Amino acid sequence: MSLFPHWREVAPTPGVVVAPDERLPWPQTFALGVQHVIAMFGATVLAPLLMGFDPNLAILMSGIGTLIFFFVVGGQVPSYLGSSFAFIGVVIAATGYAGGGAHNARLDVALGGIVACGAVYALIGLLVSAIGTGWIELLMPPVVTGAVVAVIGLNLAAVPIKNMAPTGFDAWMQAVTFVSVGIVAVYTRGMLQRLLILVGLIVASVIYAILTNGLGLGKPIDPSAIAAAAWFGMPSFTAPVFDSKAMLLIVPVAIILVAENLGHIKAVSGMTGRPLDRYMGRAFLGDGIATMVSGASGGTGVTTYAENIGVMAATRIYSTAMFVVAALIAIVLGFSPKFGALIQAIPLAVMGGVSIVVFGLIAVAGAKIWVDNRVDFSNNANIVTAAVTLVLGTGDYTLRFGGFALGGIGTATFGAILLHALLRRGSAGSR
Repeated sequence: MSLFPHWREVAPTPGVVVAPDERLPWPQTFALGVQHVIAMFGATVLAPLLMGFDPNLAILMSGIGTLIFFFVVGGQVPSYLGSSFAFIGVVIAATGYAGGGAHNARLDVALGGIVACGAVYALIGLLVSAIGTGWIELLMPPVVTGAVVAVIGLNLAAVPIKNMAPTGFDAWMQAVTFVSVGIVAVYTRGMLQRLLILVGLIVASVIYAILTNGLGLGKPIDPSAIAAAAWFGMPSFTAPVFDSKAMLLIVPVAIILVAENLGHIKAVSGMTGRPLDRYMGRAFLGDGIATMVSGASGGTGVTTYAENIGVMAATRIYSTAMFVVAALIAIVLGFSPKFGALIQAIPLAVMGGVSIVVFGLIAVAGAKIWVDNRVDFSNNANIVTAAVTLVLGTGDYTLRFGGFALGGIGTATFGAILLHALLRRGSAGSR
């Protein structure tokens, strides 16, 4: 594999899948890259804010991390790396951060744990590369991976609905947003249809501005932060400090990152019809190295992003070229507070409406894995595994081990693996 694959240019034909080693003409590829930046931006900025990290640095490191991932997998796996929410609980526990948007005074201690976690993750990637993915296939057959992918979307469902619509007006604007995206998806053609998330977001933002800034029906968009922000500025770099207690709290997150990445690769494999298992070890290694580099610079741990997989599911474009474009845009944004302020000026309700669409598409991608692999739900092992997994993840079921909390996606993932391993012994044909 070369570091830069040769992408075969294809025409933007409605309904035709664009494979990882293909690309649309560069202007359309650039526009798709912008759409992927929009898809990852909210979560990539929100995670560092919740942990007391610099969001501009998180954006910068997401771009650098995505390029590292791209190079390690030889440009064969379409994926974007952004701030991982799996680190939030353990970072807060390790640093005693009280929240409120202030800088985390013990950020350096958390960074040491993040670097150590990335190292363990990278070692798992080397192990998978050496001995293959057979043991992963045994632990995670289609009924398990489909449930885990669905849970990734369902677990996030409460975020836009409960936290991104503080008023009745905002709730209505969320509805306007996902209806706008739906109209673009169904009633437009060509490139507009491919850019359904980005176009729907712009349309909804314009409607929001008319109703608030123009008619005074809700909280208006405030452009002052955009005007005050500098065009160019360096983010805040911080060196890690390796504290054994913090490392013991944070390193186990590597297991969750493996589960997330595995589910994402399975989802993309199912959507593209191309088996990507042979790149699994490289994907883990690339994500682990990216997490180490990010942590060593003062950034958050990173993971492959479900939001961007949702966008790919909607557009049916899986070209890795657009992720190179997205990464380069993120790097520019990381050095530009002005652009960061512009994106953050997008109304919360509009971002919530977009999130409802994207998270829902992720959940449906999980169901598609079941359909494509003809999972037999007349088999009790399969139906119980899927049923319990969906409720554990959606309900955010949490188990605590001392200072380490395993909740939501983590408990659903490991619960699915262990439950299916237990039940399949007494049930033939589960897959």
